[in-house]
Amino acid sequence: MSETALGAIKPSSRTGLVLEALRRGILSGELPAGRPLVEAELAARFGVSKTPVREALKTLSGAGLVTMSDYSGAAVRTVDERLTRNVFDARCLIEPVAVQRSVEAGLQKGGRLAREALEAADNAQDEVARSLANRDFHRALYTDCDNDVLVGMLDQLREQTALISVNAWAQRPSWEDEAREHREILEAASSGQAEEAARLVLQHISAFRERAIRQIKEVGREVR
Repeated sequence: MSETALGAIKPSSRTGLVLEALRRGILSGELPAGRPLVEAELAARFGVSKTPVREALKTLSGAGLVTMSDYSGAAVRTVDERLTRNVFDARCLIEPVAVQRSVEAGLQKGGRLAREALEAADNAQDEVARSLANRDFHRALYTDCDNDVLVGMLDQLREQTALISVNAWAQRPSWEDEAREHREILEAASSGQAEEAARLVLQHISAFRERAIRQIKEVGREVR
């Protein structure tokens, strides 16, 4: 789900309010992986008809946070090794290129937005706010690449990245390492070192992918 599509629903609308509440519940772990999302129950909980709930679930499904089935209905998406590897492999292939082009173009407003996102992550009071701020940091660095296709592809991975990040942090927090890596990336980008910024982005995404997969495997062994 692209940034534009997610932003198309006004937060003041019933659908927008339900969407944000469910999104935050999923990314905080309040609505755990695999949790059924029953339209009638959610409608009663939020005091709305089933229509806004249905629309919110469709949006979340498009963003990769919810799975929907004609037989079993909607449920919070489960984070597993395959999802983690697929999402981060795609980012490894695309994001360094977009960041390098953004830096070569001078970053424009991206540098300022990246610094604001870093500050927001440092001041975050919970995992959801920190995850979304980190997500904003990455978007700030690739949004000036002057390629709508690249930006759209990376935007489609943002919600799933946030879901994976929060689930990984729940097992073993690593945001201090990520904050340090983000500062190194921004330093290179701000000084115009396009190739170095791209290299650091690739290294950063690859490192988190391996940490997340390792933690998922550890949880799997504990369950067995």
